[in-house]
Amino acid sequence: MGQERLEHIAIPTALGELHVRVGGQGPAILFWPSLLMDGTMWQGVADRLMSRYQVVLIDPPGHGDSSALSRHFDFTTCANCIVQILDSLGIRNAHYVGNSWGAMIGGTFAALYPDRVGVAVLMNGTASPCGPGQRLQFQLMVQLGRLLHGIRGPLRASAVAAFLGPTSLRDRPQVAAGVRAALARIDFRSARWAVESVVLRRPAQHELLSTIRTPVMVVAGAEDATFPVAETQAMAQAIPGSSFVVMQGTAHLAGLECPGEASEMIESFIRIHG
Repeated sequence: MGQERLEHIAIPTALGELHVRVGGQGPAILFWPSLLMDGTMWQGVADRLMSRYQVVLIDPPGHGDSSALSRHFDFTTCANCIVQILDSLGIRNAHYVGNSWGAMIGGTFAALYPDRVGVAVLMNGTASPCGPGQRLQFQLMVQLGRLLHGIRGPLRASAVAAFLGPTSLRDRPQVAAGVRAALARIDFRSARWAVESVVLRRPAQHELLSTIRTPVMVVAGAEDATFPVAETQAMAQAIPGSSFVVMQGTAHLAGLECPGEASEMIESFIRIHG
């Protein structure tokens, strides 16, 4: 539902052509998904909001229908890509919603381009650099992914476990099936550059986030094993005046797992602060 109402557009950026889906009318909201997901991660949220907002669902660099990656990148370049998307679509100022990778980039974007963002909703993210345990886990993932030429077998099972918690695995089979399908579509030759850039090379951002003055809501998933609640809360504490919310019964992909609750939270925050 909803996808047929979205226009597909390829936009040249500093990280190649980025594919976006655009639909609806009203104030613009940009959506950037998690690593290894594409813009369709936000479809359930977009379906609920696009009668009142213009939604822009981004396939991030190296994912979905966006150009393949062949090099590493930094978060500042990703934030610049958001500006290039806005400029290409003729949007001066937009609200922003990001999950995990999208949350980290959203924090960078809000700090560096305060005049281009309304409110920001940062879900399942972190402001901390990669710790030793996660570093080892993802180094092994990259090596195994290169050997398997994709996210297959035990590697796919491990990725699903990192994304989803017990509630979604037990009660939302359609979500688990959607995540497995998204992982099966990944071109790992391209995505591994993003994995290394977003996970292994990610910077500490607490100091940068302390300069944000736009309204921000930070959202954690109570069952998130990738970025536990305390880690996401530390991100919120770095942002002056930010709101912090914990979504029960969700893990690392809160917007995909509970699109109804997520869309209500996003719209409520925009109405109050936007």
